[in-house]
Amino acid sequence: MDYSIETAPIETLSCDCIIIGVYQNQQLIPSGAGLSDNLQSLIAKVISRGDISGKTGETVLMNVIPNSGIERVLLVGLGENKPLSPKNFRKALSAAVLSLKKPYIKSIACGLADIAVEGRNLQWNIRQIVEVFNDAAYQFTALKSDKETESKLQKITITSPESGLASAQLGLVQGLAIAEGVGLTKALADLPGNVCTPTYLAEQALELGKNHPGLSVKVLEESEMKELGMGSFLSVSRGSRQPAKLIALEYQGGKKDDKPIVLVGKGLTFDAGGISLKPGAGMDEMKYDMCGGAAVMGTLLAAVKMQLPINIVGLIPSSENMPDGDANKPGDIVTSMSGKTIEILNTDAEGRLILCDTLTYAERYNPDVVIDLATLTGACLVALGRVPSGLLGNDDELCNALIKAGESACDSVWRLPLWEEYQEQLKSNFADLANIGGKDAGTITAACFLSHFAKNFRWAHLDIAGTAWRTGQFKGATGRPVPLLSQYLIDRAAS
Repeated sequence: MDYSIETAPIETLSCDCIIIGVYQNQQLIPSGAGLSDNLQSLIAKVISRGDISGKTGETVLMNVIPNSGIERVLLVGLGENKPLSPKNFRKALSAAVLSLKKPYIKSIACGLADIAVEGRNLQWNIRQIVEVFNDAAYQFTALKSDKETESKLQKITITSPESGLASAQLGLVQGLAIAEGVGLTKALADLPGNVCTPTYLAEQALELGKNHPGLSVKVLEESEMKELGMGSFLSVSRGSRQPAKLIALEYQGGKKDDKPIVLVGKGLTFDAGGISLKPGAGMDEMKYDMCGGAAVMGTLLAAVKMQLPINIVGLIPSSENMPDGDANKPGDIVTSMSGKTIEILNTDAEGRLILCDTLTYAERYNPDVVIDLATLTGACLVALGRVPSGLLGNDDELCNALIKAGESACDSVWRLPLWEEYQEQLKSNFADLANIGGKDAGTITAACFLSHFAKNFRWAHLDIAGTAWRTGQFKGATGRPVPLLSQYLIDRAAS
């Protein structure tokens, strides 16, 4: 979609529909004050007869506007006449764009940027408009013969006061970059496992590097990983006909000697569970086990688009986990790149097996911090649902920064403890570590396992099993945690 910022009165803009907010006390937002008397009178009539009460997210589409150059007006309820919470602002935006999924609405003028939001500013408002509108308009059509989408929106004009134009433009740049990163993440994650293989994911990363000169990409093959001693990672790929790939993306926006922020994303393009086979029901959703890797690519794309003055490395270990005759067996012992031996008690706990070697590999970049993200445990979904991602780590400053970034981006996380007592569950009679710690505290013990390979740097782990995709009627990837990570990178660039 084509976005632009305009400082002219909203009623003067050429479009199929304008969007105006209304509070429960029947007051319009500031951008509505400049409307003509005729239009204000029509809106007042719609409100007074009870067509809209002003509750947050309520909408009414006015299709006939006599004696006006305006084709249509969408009224959006904002609740009480006071600053909105960030989540209610996004709720109102979502309601607005969903109401405009009409074949005859191709261009809109959005007057919602001047809404007062708690602790936020014009820049943030405009960024959210772009992110929410893009997200709502997304529809997977790549493998459909009919490429028609529900939303026909092509042009979105956002109004801004003249005094806030610079902030508005920055919000637009950030919003477009993050929206593009989210879009890439969703498009990759929604592909089926027979298309999005480790090789395909590597090819997409290489293509990304070709299209963006600030981004360099290399792909390590299994032979190279074997030379590095990545026995844990390669043990997972043995059960698949698809060769594993370790994808490395490097963005150097800062000084040459600045330590990079390293993002590690789990890239299991399909997870059948291996010999510890998953139940058949819902197994199709295991194509989403690469959402961490897809989000790393999306976040790097956003950083490149924003030209952030920092150095970032993205590492994506990619494989399948299949029940072949050469696959891992419960009881097998493998040797990781770090030299630690691992007893595999459950082959379906494979994500940590590919991540641990990648964390060790990350040391060669002399990182400032390392953040891994993975659809790692069903236990995280049980514990936290689909609202926040799970957060664990060995550094309070890093974890607090991610919490703050999540609050700002409306892409929340919740920190869980990483106490020494949990390490007891990972003891093995036959190896240095077991790959699972039993049924209790599954999300925590998975992170405890990874912590053994993150002792040489500041590290945080994001378990996105509950937030990376939706199930049911609206099944599909969400693009999270690209907004969270993008905000963290923006904050780091500004510090």
